[in-house]
Amino acid sequence: MIRITRRSLALGGTLALAASVVRGASDPLALEWEDLIPVDARATMFEQLVRDFGLSGEGSLASAFAPQDRRVALTTEYNGRYVSLPGYMVPLAFDGTMVREMLLVPYVGACIHVPPPPPNQIVMVNASEPYETTGYFEAIMVTGKITTMAVETELAEIGYVMTDATIEPYDAW
Repeated sequence: MIRITRRSLALGGTLALAASVVRGASDPLALEWEDLIPVDARATMFEQLVRDFGLSGEGSLASAFAPQDRRVALTTEYNGRYVSLPGYMVPLAFDGTMVREMLLVPYVGACIHVPPPPPNQIVMVNASEPYETTGYFEAIMVTGKITTMAVETELAEIGYVMTDATIEPYDAW
């Protein structure tokens, strides 16, 4: 026979609350690319187009080969947090189709075509397990621990690093 008392109900409620807190702590914070730009540094859409694509005031390309804009602000708000972020991969360390290290970028072709996105829109990803990719233009969801860290590669300067990351295909776009 099981006897339920106020004490056992309180203990059960405490254990359920503790389990939900632990579960919540392991759930990743879902980020969008805009979250990686500090709120006070977010540009208007036109300013962003001018910066990202080198558009002149008349709407024509100022230069198809503009350098990467490195004068951008980074946020430390998510340092050490377990987050998820969708994007596209640019493989850096791979063996055939198995990728362990990559750049995560917000749009197809970034870092392959010039100019690369600004550092606050590139994340270097170190995967916990190699990911088998189907190609350069594959949309992926990356989940791991993010840190603000300046890294320079031959392709671009990077503003964030995600470690111990898991990677999976992403088809919500």
